Amino acid sequence: MTGFTQSLVIVIACALTTVAVRYLPFILFDHGKEPPKWIKYLGDVLPPAIMSVLVIYCLRNVNLLAGSHGIPELLCIAVAVLLHLWKRNVLLSICVSTVLYMILVQTVF
Repeated sequence: MTGFTQSLVIVIACALTTVAVRYLPFILFDHGKEPPKWIKYLGDVLPPAIMSVLVIYCLRNVNLLAGSHGIPELLCIAVAVLLHLWKRNVLLSICVSTVLYMILVQTVF
């Protein structure tokens, strides 16, 4: 397979997979009926679980005994939590704390 053909096959496979994943819930679950209880349960449990895993993954290499002692990370986590509790906007709290972290790491620490 040539480079162009291989790239085309990969793009088509990715596009079909994306379309299938997007339309699968509409095909599996009828619009007029209530979704199954396990789907509701997963919808309630997975978002906080995924966010917790992402926070743990981001903080895995923070060394509290060296360098900045994790101060920028802890400060930005506090800003994200407080901002989210105040405004209830996930995108705002993530963006502001990310920008603050980059500023702290590049200029202060």
